[in-house]
Amino acid sequence: MLTSTQELLETARRNIYAIGAFNVYNLEGVKAVVMAAEEARSPAMLQLHPSALKFGGSSLVALCLEAARGATVPMSVHLDHSTSETAIQMALAVGMRSIMADGSPYPYEKNLAFTKSMTDVAHTVGAVVEAEIGRISGTEDGLTIAEKEAKMTDPDQAREFVAATGVDSLAVTIGNVHGNYQSEPRLDFDRLAKIRRLVDIPLVLHGASGLPPAMISRSIQLGVCKFNVNTEVRQAYMRILQSEPCADPDADLLDCMDDVIAAMKEVILEKLDLFGSVGKAHLHQAIPVNAEKR
Repeated sequence: MLTSTQELLETARRNIYAIGAFNVYNLEGVKAVVMAAEEARSPAMLQLHPSALKFGGSSLVALCLEAARGATVPMSVHLDHSTSETAIQMALAVGMRSIMADGSPYPYEKNLAFTKSMTDVAHTVGAVVEAEIGRISGTEDGLTIAEKEAKMTDPDQAREFVAATGVDSLAVTIGNVHGNYQSEPRLDFDRLAKIRRLVDIPLVLHGASGLPPAMISRSIQLGVCKFNVNTEVRQAYMRILQSEPCADPDADLLDCMDDVIAAMKEVILEKLDLFGSVGKAHLHQAIPVNAEKR
């Protein structure tokens, strides 16, 4: 059932688990997320990166919304990492009620102004907004942020930012990275704990692909209630396409699609288990998206 992102996050926060938000690009990805969530009786989120939104347009949004409506578990549809007012307006116009207004590439004051403007726009149609303070390094969908450009989230600045913008959830940077970790992950849990004390909205951690279970668990205990996953699911897709028999030009396309879905579903099931959301679907209320906060 298509439901409110805010309800998903708040319920997860109260019950100390996290929602998995999985980037999707096509029918196979959407089916993999829905099938895994239904099998696990878990809430989940279908998430579109701006590059996927640009490629698939309103048709891809409609696919995600319809899949979420038809699911037997609570699901929402979310626009990830958008730095574009035009893209956010388009997403809202075609029915998305959960967006990330990502001003993190900008200096703090511009980030604050952009985020507040987009939050005001989103709230007028009942949508909720995720924002980011700090800047996460790594590579996602062709965009690379060098480690030297990354910036940890400042807890006091985060408190000020949330109060000034009115955002509904906050993505934090505590050593997490997009894409593959090039060395052993090191998360600043003291920083996360301080942010949690100062900020009373749901916290989000991007770059969950590759984080070990102990770090996932510790993050949840310290208040993270949404993890973004892209790299590992996408890699599972590509491995199947490059393997036999799908690499054979005469391979049956539908068989390959089934294999791709199965491979992505396996990764998603593992993540849902790590996030502690398996069997938690019954805890969520069926709140329609037009009843989002504000």
